[in-house]
Amino acid sequence: MRITRRNLIRTSALGAAAALLPGRLAAQPAAPLMRTIPSSGERIPAVGLGTWITFNVGDDPVLQDESTQVMSAFFAGGGRMIDSSPMYSSSQAVVGRGLEKLGRPQALFAAEKVWTSSGTNGPAQIEQSRRFWGVERFDLLQVHNLLAWEAHLDTLMAMKAAGRLRYVGITTSEGRRHDLVEEIMRRHPLDFVQFTYNPVDREAEQRLLPLAGERGIAVIVNRPFQQGALTRRLEGEPLPGWASEAGATSWAQLILKFILSHPTVTVAIPATTQVDHVRENLTAAGGALPDKELRERIAAHIGGL
Repeated sequence: MRITRRNLIRTSALGAAAALLPGRLAAQPAAPLMRTIPSSGERIPAVGLGTWITFNVGDDPVLQDESTQVMSAFFAGGGRMIDSSPMYSSSQAVVGRGLEKLGRPQALFAAEKVWTSSGTNGPAQIEQSRRFWGVERFDLLQVHNLLAWEAHLDTLMAMKAAGRLRYVGITTSEGRRHDLVEEIMRRHPLDFVQFTYNPVDREAEQRLLPLAGERGIAVIVNRPFQQGALTRRLEGEPLPGWASEAGATSWAQLILKFILSHPTVTVAIPATTQVDHVRENLTAAGGALPDKELRERIAAHIGGL
């Protein structure tokens, strides 16, 4: 559900007051959990911001402002990576508008995708995406869902070689085409790979996560909450008392801590429309992370529900 203007004002006021008190809403990680990009050694915060559906708000100025508020809270909490795609309709323009209103934060790690069935149309689409964002260049470009991946990968590798791009990657989601993802990971010098992973979608643990570790490829996790379906299914279920062992105070935090506790995961990119949720997500990267035993306990408990 989207917050209204009245709720947004109320949230901002409560946040200012609660900042003086202990509480989940106001909690901000003093130092965000950082992960290393293997191909470069660059360090990056482990929680990013996705834009699929949540930022696709068209020309509605109220909803655009809500997205900007989410981005503002994200940067204030130490976030860097924002991920979008031409597939996400108005999301790119909404990101660009927010960046402009926020004074183009220098912390931004801009992650985009190319998504067109024509390899020859890739460069023009990338340039259009760049104009939407209003950035000089992207930090990371990914072949979205492997569409025309061979042609687009050639384009991205050439851009990187020319200094017009820092990192190259590929994406898939919902467990699709893992065999092809594995083949590309083995054959090409990728910097990033993006796929779905959470306590109930664990297929990536079998081959993709170990291979990313072996090949030195950074991992971006999409759909950590199954586009909200997972957290909605858990609504009304009491959080187990032992969740405090992982420092989690909500189901969303417990899920994110499970994901981030895998040593090969670099960044998780939950999407949200709400300021309190983005703060909660960032807070999940602070404090202790589950060990192997606790990870299995989290997965078994959530799977059982």
